[in-house]
Amino acid sequence: MNRVLIDTDILSYYFKGNKRVIENFNKYLQRYELIEISLITYYEIVGGLLAKNALKQLNIFEDFVSVNIVIPMTDNSAKISAELYSSLRQGGNIVDDIDLLIAGIAIDNDMTLVTNNENHFSRIPGLKIDNWSKHML
Repeated sequence: MNRVLIDTDILSYYFKGNKRVIENFNKYLQRYELIEISLITYYEIVGGLLAKNALKQLNIFEDFVSVNIVIPMTDNSAKISAELYSSLRQGGNIVDDIDLLIAGIAIDNDMTLVTNNENHFSRIPGLKIDNWSKHML
């Protein structure tokens, strides 16, 4: 099993108590000690919670982050994202910048992206994806 990068939507399912996602988290944690999210996912979650003034959920999320890992964006992951943007745009296939930044981090760190947004992410060449809301480990 490859290391995974948890996308924003799957993390939201986890916090909302989705049984399949929680079970997959637990199975994954039997092999790996920590859950890893991107700095972009951190930004999306914190921004969304602050916008809703959901301070209790923000504290729960910050507690989660404190015992797991936030993968930063590096020069190399930004370059990978820029190359993906260019290639996809030239082919007439537009993908949101946020998704490209997350994909660049996953590719740079040789991780499988766990997402429910298979429609967007499946268009990104070189990106391995899985959907823990549909598939069991």
